[in-house]
Amino acid sequence: MGLLDGVAGMLGNSLGGANSSALVQQITQMLAGSGGLGALVQAFERNGLGHIVSSWIGGGQNLPISPDQLKQVLGQGQLAQIAQSLGLQPDQVAGQLSQLLPHVVDKVTPGGQIPSEGVAHNDV
Repeated sequence: MGLLDGVAGMLGNSLGGANSSALVQQITQMLAGSGGLGALVQAFERNGLGHIVSSWIGGGQNLPISPDQLKQVLGQGQLAQIAQSLGLQPDQVAGQLSQLLPHVVDKVTPGGQIPSEGVAHNDV
C-alpha cells in the first residue's frame, strides 16, 4: 500500500487523512472495476480529452485537468456517488480528483503502458 499511503499523504492537508485515503480507495475501485483504466481512457477520448490522459500514461510531463473537465469525463452520477460515500460535495471531489488522478494513473502505468491484466487493488 505504499502508493496509497504516499498519494493519501499528498492530500492530507486539504481533505484530512481519513478522507484522502478514502478518496484513493475510490480511485482504486474505479480503476479496478468494470472496464478499469481502459474504460477511463476511452471516456477521456470520447470527451476530446484523450491527450490529457495519454500524458499521464506516457513518460513525460502530466498535463493538468480541471475539475470541470473531470466532471465532463466522469459524469455527475459517478462524482455524486463518490462524494456521497465520502460525505463530501461533488465539487470538492472533482477538485481533489483533478489533483490526484493524474498521479495515480501515472503510477499504475509503468513504462507508459496500460497493464494488460488491468489495475489490481494492490497496484494503487
